[in-house]
Amino acid sequence: DFMQAAWDVEQVQAKAIQHLASFVRDKSAFPYLRKFTEVITFAMKTHIDSLTLQVDGCTLLLEILSQALEQDVVMALDESVTSCLLDTVRKHSEKEELLSLLCTLLMMISASEVAAENLKKVGIIPELLSILRSFLHNDKICLSCCGVLWSLAVSENNADQALLGSAVPVTSAVLQEHLQNGAVTESACSALWALSLQGCFTDTDYEPTTTLLLDALRMNPERAVLVKNGCLALASLLRLSELAALAFIVDAKGSGITLIKAAYHIHFDDAGVVEALCLLMNEMAQYDEVVLDMLSQKMEELLSEIKLQF
Repeated sequence: DFMQAAWDVEQVQAKAIQHLASFVRDKSAFPYLRKFTEVITFAMKTHIDSLTLQVDGCTLLLEILSQALEQDVVMALDESVTSCLLDTVRKHSEKEELLSLLCTLLMMISASEVAAENLKKVGIIPELLSILRSFLHNDKICLSCCGVLWSLAVSENNADQALLGSAVPVTSAVLQEHLQNGAVTESACSALWALSLQGCFTDTDYEPTTTLLLDALRMNPERAVLVKNGCLALASLLRLSELAALAFIVDAKGSGITLIKAAYHIHFDDAGVVEALCLLMNEMAQYDEVVLDMLSQKMEELLSEIKLQF
């Protein structure tokens, strides 16, 4: 009520957000989190020029969503909330600290399919790509944006293929920039996998993306989720293109077959990883040249071992 009585007074809204923050932190506000979200985003929208209020509002929204996740409650935020966040992104497109908070928030929100659809409706994809181009060096922003792209690409309604397709070179640039950062690489590999499933790749994308994914597996062999999603992305590319298959076996840093063997020996007890490896090998088997390479490297022995194991 206090906030609603003075929407136009920035200082009142800032004080109210601070008061709500203390209420949220002591965990007694759980029944009111949805209402808090509405009033916080309305205050942010009303005072969009205030950087301090945007930062405080985003920080509190993150706390609210984190509490909801802890309670296994999915807060499907409506279009007015996602629209408000997009307005903030556009207004403060050069404020790196705020964008880092916003991107983390967007990643959490996009886990809900309803919210992911709302984000697409309000036009978040071009803004995400612009943020990534401007802040390619920022690992936190890259991780979050790739997470959002993954959620948007795997959601059911993807009418605008061209828009999603424009995410491929940017996501590849993230992967290239952060190959040594396992968490960011994992997020980028997942996004590329989702984009490949949506048919977003062009003929010129297959070879360089295959090489990049092999580099990601080579540099982060211990990360099970990365290996699984990297192999699924590779399987998707090989399903679509012989160029990807040839790049897989003639990579200058070593054949992908060697990487498959290494990945199995590290993750032999992880059914999810092994299943992804089998899907990849299944796609490899459709190309005669790749089959010859598989035979020369005794892949049938690996397949027999997997069969015994599972």
